[in-house]
Amino acid sequence: MSNELIYGIHAVSALLEKQPERILEAWVLKGREDDRLLPLLNQLQRFGISIQLVTRKTLDDKSEGASHQGIMVRVREGRKYDEQDLWSLLENQPQPFLLVLDGVTDPHNLGACLRNADAAGVHALIVPRDKSVSLNATARKVACGAAEFVPFIQVTNLARTLRELQEKGVWVVGAAGEADHDLYRSKLTGPLALVMGAEGSGMRRLTREHCDELVSIPMAGSVSSLNVSVATGIFLFEAVRQRLAVQ
Repeated sequence: MSNELIYGIHAVSALLEKQPERILEAWVLKGREDDRLLPLLNQLQRFGISIQLVTRKTLDDKSEGASHQGIMVRVREGRKYDEQDLWSLLENQPQPFLLVLDGVTDPHNLGACLRNADAAGVHALIVPRDKSVSLNATARKVACGAAEFVPFIQVTNLARTLRELQEKGVWVVGAAGEADHDLYRSKLTGPLALVMGAEGSGMRRLTREHCDELVSIPMAGSVSSLNVSVATGIFLFEAVRQRLAVQ
């Protein structure tokens, strides 16, 4: 089984909370002893994990220049979710709340969307296996720990998955700037999958055709679109507002 690197205080903290057995070794910035890092060092030591004190250059090289916040761990590869896990989730969740990203390629956007999804109580994040960013170290770091709590499900054929979700009673709503009505006039309660398109190009044609409804965000200013992670947060929390109102 392959190994991967995870870095950043929140990402490592979430891993220690949920799956400490995956951590093989840790590298920590030499001389850094502050209130944010010391609790993690204590936890790593309690679990008997080897800790190496290293220079900033060592961490910079290992993270390829990304912001590591002075801590990095090497871990066993985590569980990978697929379509079967999605159908198992639906069997056990009468009101599924799903986020679908169609072809998002920037790991920073994926990480921010995961963070939004965790905050909003999303049950799973679904992406196509091809032409989409994977859950790498950068995405995990930006997600601030959310990657360890929100199932990240890669599917072979997104259009087919959306069709099967519809057959199981899930209402599929896609975000599209040219939609004839906005999300505030859309019903976002009940079994729901929100579909967000890729940076710049939006949803692919087949994905769009498999949505039950297309909705937009009303834009009052001079810009015509929003970053995908910002738009995702707006959509998710409008759905949260509506879902809380009917409880």
